[in-house]
Amino acid sequence: MRRIGISLVLLLVMLVVVSSVRSEEEATSKWTSTRILDTKQHERKWPGSYPFRNRSDYVLRELDLRPGDTVVDIGAGDGWWTEKMAQFVGEKGIVYAAEIKEKKVDSLKKKFKNLSQIKPHLCKTDNVELTENSCDLVFLSQTYHHLDKKTRVEYLQHLRKVVKPSGRLCVIERYPVISTQDKTHGTLLSALAKEAEESGWICVRFELIPNTYHFLAILVQKELFPPEPERKKKR
Repeated sequence: MRRIGISLVLLLVMLVVVSSVRSEEEATSKWTSTRILDTKQHERKWPGSYPFRNRSDYVLRELDLRPGDTVVDIGAGDGWWTEKMAQFVGEKGIVYAAEIKEKKVDSLKKKFKNLSQIKPHLCKTDNVELTENSCDLVFLSQTYHHLDKKTRVEYLQHLRKVVKPSGRLCVIERYPVISTQDKTHGTLLSALAKEAEESGWICVRFELIPNTYHFLAILVQKELFPPEPERKKKR
């Protein structure tokens, strides 16, 4: 009996070690070095207005959507991202394909009539018109620069009400500093950071999407960061 007990303990230890090694390997596999190994490694690879669609696997991995999630895709356009995200949230999830023009909404309804988790949704330029605390993710792809600059902070504050306390905001935008074309169809990172901070959002991740001149920013609500404990004064 004693030998069996020892064997079970050793087996449990081995399982813990293997699990720890796997976790470390998984973390390492997701890590990418910023070292410049080739001066051309950041060059844009694909033509067109949406080269980042060629990196959809990268974007969707960063979003980490799960079955049952509720997402609103603001400025859904042709529903390209909507359809991708619908695969991850599954039949129990919802992806609102939000547009401000009824004609586009009608087009999305026809396109996705067989996908029950996709809900084409008519909204306003200053109000997404969804209930409070209803979304796990607000997604804006090449949409942020279309928002009225005078009321962006107010709009971002409105979005804070739409997402759950643990909800996130994802913004994909052309980065005018490095893009030589369509500079007006993009957003400076400094502008996004300033407006986000003023409205109570905190950027937890900012990355250039590989081989594009677009960035991906993921933000969460400021309330997720509790006040730091006061330091004891040295005597």
